[in-house]
Amino acid sequence: MTMLGAPGVEPTPAEHAAGIELVRRAFGEDLDGGRGVDLTAVALEGVGMRAQLVARQAGVACGLAIAAAAFRMADVEHVEQLVADGTTVAAGDVLVTVDGAAASILEAERTALNVVQRLAGTATLTRAYVDAVAGTDAHVLDTRKTIPGMRALQRWAVRCGGGHNHRFGLADEAMLKDNHIAACGGIAPAVAAIRTAHPGVRVHVEADTLDQAVQAVEAGADVVLLDNMSPTELRAAVAAIGDRAETEASGGITLATIAEIARSGVDRISVGALTHSAPAFDVALDATV
Repeated sequence: MTMLGAPGVEPTPAEHAAGIELVRRAFGEDLDGGRGVDLTAVALEGVGMRAQLVARQAGVACGLAIAAAAFRMADVEHVEQLVADGTTVAAGDVLVTVDGAAASILEAERTALNVVQRLAGTATLTRAYVDAVAGTDAHVLDTRKTIPGMRALQRWAVRCGGGHNHRFGLADEAMLKDNHIAACGGIAPAVAAIRTAHPGVRVHVEADTLDQAVQAVEAGADVVLLDNMSPTELRAAVAAIGDRAETEASGGITLATIAEIARSGVDRISVGALTHSAPAFDVALDATV
């Protein structure tokens, strides 16, 4: 079943666990899998430090719970998350404060910043897409075009930005794309094969033309994915499908085009750019003492 979300959510237990594992791997990269040392730490022996994680731009905070966990995993004594993930922030807002051994804080600094840069970047871009379809009934969804190993966290970031999650993986829902359909010899036999093998599973069918969209709904698709169609073609497909299936626009959708696409009447709009092309969020760690 497709998972829907809302801004300001905390990560699920599975997403939080994925974040902790990501931090462990990142620490391993910095310290040669645990075999190396921080060569600059000797200069910081016995030195205490206070610092703040500060937003350098406006946007949507995300990844702060994982960044805070990274500092704690590095044995930083005092870590306080001041802003909830999913919150809209302004440039200059303090997001997290830390107080402890300077060596511990600076060991975790890069990992914490990398996490927030990536996830807040996705949340901020998602919010822009969501705002662009305001006033329509269309929902903005992510895709499986995620960084390997970061899908769970990037899906959380999309929800923090007000977007919705598509299927997590291949075992959640069946999706027949152009190559599946070609290999099966057509839409109808492909849908029939899935219905026979997996009764009750939701079936998505990709359609490149109005004729394919009609074939998909007549074959019993639950969702018809209207791929790379113009707004005019989308309106025709939505009218032809009616309420027999959900409609989803996909393919090359940008901030400049999504509003018109949403006005075509589609139920869902999936945007790969949310996770594969989001700019890094500008954030820094500033020492205060």
